[in-house]
This record gives sequence, structure tokens and C-alpha cells, in this order.
Amino acid sequence: MSSSNEAERAGRAERSGRAFIGSFTSAGGRGIVAAAVDRETGALTVLGSTDAVADPSFLALAPDGTVLYAVSETDDGAAAAFDVTGDGAPVPAGEPVLVGGAGPTHLALAAGHLLTANYGSGSVTVLPVGADGAPEAATGVLHHRGNGPDQDRQAAPHAHQVLPDPTGRWVLSVDLGTDSVRVCALAATTGTLRVHTETALRPGSGPRHLAFHPAGGHAYVLGELEPTVTVCRWDAESGVLVPLGEAPVVAPGTEGPTYPSEVVVARDGRFLWVAGRGHDSIAVLALDESGARAEFVTTVECGGQWPRDLALDPSGRRLYVANERSGDVTWFDIDQETGIPRRAGSIEAPAASCVVFG
Repeated sequence: MSSSNEAERAGRAERSGRAFIGSFTSAGGRGIVAAAVDRETGALTVLGSTDAVADPSFLALAPDGTVLYAVSETDDGAAAAFDVTGDGAPVPAGEPVLVGGAGPTHLALAAGHLLTANYGSGSVTVLPVGADGAPEAATGVLHHRGNGPDQDRQAAPHAHQVLPDPTGRWVLSVDLGTDSVRVCALAATTGTLRVHTETALRPGSGPRHLAFHPAGGHAYVLGELEPTVTVCRWDAESGVLVPLGEAPVVAPGTEGPTYPSEVVVARDGRFLWVAGRGHDSIAVLALDESGARAEFVTTVECGGQWPRDLALDPSGRRLYVANERSGDVTWFDIDQETGIPRRAGSIEAPAASCVVFG
């Protein structure tokens, strides 16, 4: 290879990061897609894909960026690991591991364990992570109890998200079916979860996901059944989440149902963004200096249909939307003064459900 070609390749590598896109194989998705990210423009270029597991709808990356984890959102429910050190498609690292729950929709790493939120069975599973980075057999399954007033969606528990708090001391699970968030303690030696406190939210709101303020003292719980964000105070010392108030994520008088899917907080804590399915929008909310108050600003079109996921890139300057039903990932440049996203480009991604960055 000539020195000029080598220099060109090195220049492209320097300008590029990595992104991984999850999708529903049962709806025509390619599984997990690896893409290069141009740091200057935000543009995505597909590098390869793997359909080694069915319906890898949500992904999480190991801190060192070498291993990618995926749920298999099926009735049998599994989690899998992939080696992403190469330049192309993710490579399976071991066999998928059953989670002992149905329909896992979310996963996260905490204290050397992989945790999955199992929507179908209303439970959270703990899987130890081996020395090779692959998940091992489950050591604990925490079953949620309760229901909500919406008998179509809340007749039973539906754990939708699980994540550690910013200190790493606690694990929070968000349950759409019980209108609550459980704060749990993870016993790293035994790989089991114990409920420490449970925070009740407005009945029928159907909490789906939450995100923390970068200062760590507040969290924002997104309702799926009611298009609202509940602002909460988070006390990491006591492990207590306290609701303070709600803010809408659609303008007054908006017609038709909206089912919010994801909430993202700006790196500097000034703005909050929400993806809304049905209305097919990105909502912009302004946060006060303390993070204790959120105010609706506006919505912009999401660039496709049924935005299932919303992700902020590592620079904090762009948002990426996984539009499930239109089959694309669209990216937006963020106005740093107003927080309002402006569409910048998109790529085809059938049945896209999740975007994470390496």
C-alpha cells in the first residue's frame, strides 16, 4: 500500500468513532449493525452486521469498548456478548445466556454483573460477567409485584429499564406496569438484588425509562402511557427517589396519542430531550440551573416514524434517533444555545430500535 493511501486511511480512522444499532430481526432488521461515525459531520457508514441473536433490541457497551452486550427480546429471553474490537461486524463471544424472564427490553452493567429488565415477566435478572467478558448463568431474578389502572397495559408488572445510579451504589428498575421505580442493592458477592425502596409515581403514567442529571442529584422519569416527565430528587446517600413535579413532552392541544420512548439529558444539564412515538417527534425541555425544574420548549419532527430510541453522541453535539417503523437512524445537530435539534442526515436501518456509541 502506498504511503498516501496509508495516510488517507489513518486520517479516516482519526476522524471516525463507532456506533452500534440494534434492531428487530423478526420485523426485517439486520440484527446488530456496526457503523463508523464521522466526528466532523456525524454521518454514519455501515461496516457490517450480525443476526446471531434474535431481536437484539437493546445494547450496552463495556467501559473499555471491547465487548458489546445485547438482549434477545423474545419469549425465552436471553443476553449475549459480542467482540467489537475488529473493524467490521460484531463477533459473538460465547453462546447467548437465558435470563429466566420473558421479553428483556433493557440491560446495563453494574459491579461486574450484567442486569436485564424483563418486560414480559416483570422481573430483573443478574448475570455475572466472566473474565472473557461474556455473561454467565443467572445468579438472581428479582420479580416485581403490583399493577396499575390501565388494564390493557398494567395488569401485571412490566420492568422496562434497569440501570445503576451515578455513584454505582444502587440499581434502579423502572416498571411500566406498577407505576413505580424500585431502588435496589446489588450484592456483588452473591449476584442477587434486594429492594431497598420503591417510589410510587402517578397512577397510569406508565414509567418507561429514566435519566440522571449530570450533577447526580436529580433524575427524570419518562412516562409511556402519559406523555410526561416526572422530575425527581435523587439522594444517593440514602437511596431514595422523591418526585417533585411533572412536565409535558408535547404541546397543549396535540392531537392523537403519543407514546414516549426515551429521555436524554444534555452533558451540561441545560436541556432534556424526549423521543415520542405516534407524534413522531423529539421534545425539547429546558432545565433550570439546579436541575429541579423542567419546562417544555418545543417539538421537532424525528425524521421518520415511531422513534424507539434517542441517543446523544459522545461530543454532546448531536442526537441520533432509531426510527423503528420507517427503518432508519436519523441524526440531528443540536443548537447549543437553544437546545433545538436540526436534522443533518440519515441511513437506512430496518426495524431500528437502539443506538449506542463506542
